[in-house]
Amino acid sequence: MSNDISEKDKTDWENFLSSDERLPNKDFKSLKKKFLKVKSIDLHGYTLEEANKTIEEFIYQSFKEKINKLIVVTGKGLHSQNEKDPYVSKNLSILKYSVPEFIENNRGLMDIISEIKDASIEDGGSGAFYIFLKKN
Repeated sequence: MSNDISEKDKTDWENFLSSDERLPNKDFKSLKKKFLKVKSIDLHGYTLEEANKTIEEFIYQSFKEKINKLIVVTGKGLHSQNEKDPYVSKNLSILKYSVPEFIENNRGLMDIISEIKDASIEDGGSGAFYIFLKKN
């Protein structure tokens, strides 16, 4: 590697130092934040059929209201009564798994959804998830 600096680089550097132009501070976060309209729903106590019908209506209504982010609380299934019924799988009827699967298999809903992801701990952690809606 050479320590030689070209005359053009020297000139550019001198011009930069003598001008009022400054480089942006990368450590300073932009004040231009994306504002999200947020709405949430809690599905605790719903049957699977009720939860699916309710979430479908909730998503379509939120899309009409131009909501960007939905917080869906399903719970973790810890207090589910499924364990007492020998004919029902412990995992299949838990809303935590069934509701996101219902949404992902519904073409109409997926056309207006940009992303589904796990919720952060302050919004319910593993007992909740986010739905980000597309702009309409």
